[in-house]
Amino acid sequence: MIQYRKILELYKKGMSQRTISASIGSSRQTVSKVINRAKEKEITVLTDEMTNTWLKSQLFPSQTPRGRGFVEEDWRYVHAELKKKHMTLRLLHKEYEIRAADEQRLAYSYRTYCQHYNDYARTHRLTLPIKRKPGELLEVDWAGETLHLKDRMSGEAITVYVFVASLPFSQYSYVEGFLDMTAKSWGLGHIHAFEYFKSVPEVLVPDNLKTGVTKAIHAEPVLNEAYRELADYYQTVIVPTRTVKPKDKASVEGNVGYVSRQIIMGLRNIQCFSLGELNAAIHEKLEVLNTTPFQKRDGSRQTVFDTEEHPYMLPLRQPPFEISDWRVSKVQKNYHIQVDRQYYSVPYEYVHCQVDVRLTLDLIEVYFKDSRIASHKRLTGDTGQYQTCVDHMPEHHRKYLAHSPESCLEWAKTVGPNMEKLCTVIIENNVEKRALNILAGIQRLEKQYSVNALETSAEILMGVTMHPTLTGLKQVLKRQKKRQMTESSKTSSQRNTDKNFGFVRGANYFGGNQ
Repeated sequence: MIQYRKILELYKKGMSQRTISASIGSSRQTVSKVINRAKEKEITVLTDEMTNTWLKSQLFPSQTPRGRGFVEEDWRYVHAELKKKHMTLRLLHKEYEIRAADEQRLAYSYRTYCQHYNDYARTHRLTLPIKRKPGELLEVDWAGETLHLKDRMSGEAITVYVFVASLPFSQYSYVEGFLDMTAKSWGLGHIHAFEYFKSVPEVLVPDNLKTGVTKAIHAEPVLNEAYRELADYYQTVIVPTRTVKPKDKASVEGNVGYVSRQIIMGLRNIQCFSLGELNAAIHEKLEVLNTTPFQKRDGSRQTVFDTEEHPYMLPLRQPPFEISDWRVSKVQKNYHIQVDRQYYSVPYEYVHCQVDVRLTLDLIEVYFKDSRIASHKRLTGDTGQYQTCVDHMPEHHRKYLAHSPESCLEWAKTVGPNMEKLCTVIIENNVEKRALNILAGIQRLEKQYSVNALETSAEILMGVTMHPTLTGLKQVLKRQKKRQMTESSKTSSQRNTDKNFGFVRGANYFGGNQ
């Protein structure tokens, strides 16, 4: 590149053109041309604004893009358009070429177009917007440094782990402390971050920690079921980083260090006795961090988020997601599963099967091959409690549980008043367990005898004794059945006998009945 300003400065100092040419590495013809053109333009004094670029445009306007016939692009417009989703430099360059053709002027090649935009972008952004779309990513991680609570009783220090979520485009962050780094705390950190942002990003970028990723495979990582369920609820996608690749989420790594310096170190001398008190102090520091103006760009994290990023994020779904825990259990022979020493029923067809169990604060759901087969309200209090749904039982188990004095009396009413009276006497004269066994035997008799036969036999039995028994009822039924069979055979015999049969004429023949 020709050093226009250097040539003029040396010439003003009285150096010859030959010496200037040797000093800056340009030909004598170039040096002579620059000096002569400066005289023609009457440029006698060099000011700070007269840079090489400015001097070139003034001394040789025909060599500028506009002077050579190129259409100048509005790079501020290009920069703003690239913030939109699915927008690329290739598409903007095609539009630029169409506009140049309409004006019958020259257009930059795609390579030159990209070079000019990169020159512009480097002077206006720390990172190129083509790499970080607004509202696209949310990077999450646990901070390496920790805070502490003071136990009121023992005075011991309780470790508090710090969750950090950062939006790469605006650097807008969320920070919260937890007593552990379990899957539940990990999920709550995400939910509270979404509520703080009042929106949801398109992609979540976590580290390969066990609470988020079960198996770290770069192409198709196996996600923790509870974490995947949270992402599905908020309609976002989880894209974990590569293992041992912190630059894949450089923003949150940088913010972790910044948070450690501004918040964690800022609270190192504050004594708190509860997690809520500590998180309130963290929130105050966080507001200061997000509203502090940038040093090398306009605005602050808050203003950039509100004006440039928030409109592109997904709306926050309500109500908030309910954190769940997933476990695997085996259905026992009594068609129940054990969870936290409490027992819940499933349909008896799944006995000895492995099932997935989803636990929430007040609900338990049982899945077999991704299909829900049972759900129960979660039991609390004493261990060893059973929660059983009648529909999950086999038929004979349902009948056994339904067998009670009340159900027996209801059945007796369908037979008749005498059977009801018989069952009432049996219940009054026997302990409940024995009475139920007798009544069960009476109900089984319905398979052998009709309702009328049971009612008639009950009437007969109650007429001869005030202490009826199952054996007595069976004997009455047998006698009644035998008597009916005898009467039936006589009636049949009389019906089949012909009075005119054989040689016996009878009294009618002789007129004896007239």
